[in-house]
Amino acid sequence: MSLQNPFDPDADLSASCACGKHADEVEHAAVEEAAISQRVIESTVMRALFPQDAERRRFLSAVGAASAWAAISSLIPFGALEAMAQDKGALEKKDLKIGFIAITCASPLIMAEPLGFYRNEGLNVSMMKAAGWALIRDKVLNREFDASHMLAPMPLAISMGIGSNVMPTKVMTIQNINGQAITLALKHKANRDPKNWKGFKLAIPFEYSMHNFLLRYYLAENGLDPDRDVQLRVVPPPEMVANLRAGNIDGFLAPDPVNQRAVYDEVGFIHMLSREIWDGHPCCSFAIPGDFIRQNPNSFAALYRAILKSAAMARDPKNRPIMAEVLAPANYLNQPKAVLEQVLTGKFADGLGNVRNVPERVDYDPFPWYSMAYWILSQMKRWGYVKGEVKYQDIAEKVYLLTDARKAMSELGMAPPKENLKKFKVMGREFDPAKADAYANSFAIRRS
Repeated sequence: MSLQNPFDPDADLSASCACGKHADEVEHAAVEEAAISQRVIESTVMRALFPQDAERRRFLSAVGAASAWAAISSLIPFGALEAMAQDKGALEKKDLKIGFIAITCASPLIMAEPLGFYRNEGLNVSMMKAAGWALIRDKVLNREFDASHMLAPMPLAISMGIGSNVMPTKVMTIQNINGQAITLALKHKANRDPKNWKGFKLAIPFEYSMHNFLLRYYLAENGLDPDRDVQLRVVPPPEMVANLRAGNIDGFLAPDPVNQRAVYDEVGFIHMLSREIWDGHPCCSFAIPGDFIRQNPNSFAALYRAILKSAAMARDPKNRPIMAEVLAPANYLNQPKAVLEQVLTGKFADGLGNVRNVPERVDYDPFPWYSMAYWILSQMKRWGYVKGEVKYQDIAEKVYLLTDARKAMSELGMAPPKENLKKFKVMGREFDPAKADAYANSFAIRRS
């Protein structure tokens, strides 16, 4: 059989390739290109880790090339590197299932569907609505979802095997910052001082959530032990307002639009926005199993572009009213447009007779700062979810794909930060990620 140039416009591509393993020479060339790219990455990394030829040969001779590469791959997200190197290649998997909870935190990944961002990248995405976070976690672990909306602490917990089996899970983007609130039942209008909340039953959406850690922080700063002085109950977000109405709980720290829906239904009032605890805190993330990246680097890169484009759209305040309209239907958030507009624009009724104007109530900054992971890990240690030494840098860099996010954002003209870590204040107390362990051990009320 005569060989033909696959890039020749007059070539006959109906026959299989020369090696007989591919449908045609185009597919053969694409596979060859991917293999070359993989070898370039492997060679570059090996030389960076072992600059001296003799040192590198001794290492490879001692453990074998395959074992060496497997060990190094467990520490470095090569799938993400490959995706960025091959981001224009053929998609390995076009039909994807993406999980989400019906809350405004999920706006970027939801909006990417009706706006055509997935479709424009060649992806056929099915948005899979789930009732609660435990179900999201289980469906990701069982490979029923290819990627998913997750609470920011969840990929850290799953990757560490806390509360579930171990599965390396990567944070591609932070879905939203701020956008939560403490909401109380109307009967507590005259009881706004948390020092008087002993015996309260307060709901959180999941143990491994910013809601849990922020509420614990707030209670402890006001002298209450969250494990002894109140009852913290896990309640899925869609069930929170009904439980407040029924008197099963006194309040909750919840994602929106749950808080605004409680006001809209006249069963609760907004005691405090979460940004008043930590302005700029992460809430939800967009997460993906590490093996998906390795197995589908081009599909991963395409998915990354779609999500980042949608995040850029969601960040612009001018788009918030139309977002409320698009997100309102039953297949997405299933909420009155008026409720979503109040959340997304920041002009809202608080249930106490006031109309507040807080444009920063929620924002959609996708950059996954390592310092966010450090703080979450510090609170996991503080409250006994993690025992012993916490390798903050190691865990953060394995789970949060900051380098990949920065590169992808730059390619889309989104100007990501140049730093990996930053200091911030939570209720007036500074968090320095370089001193995360000392911070975790500095609190009078803690389990560790």
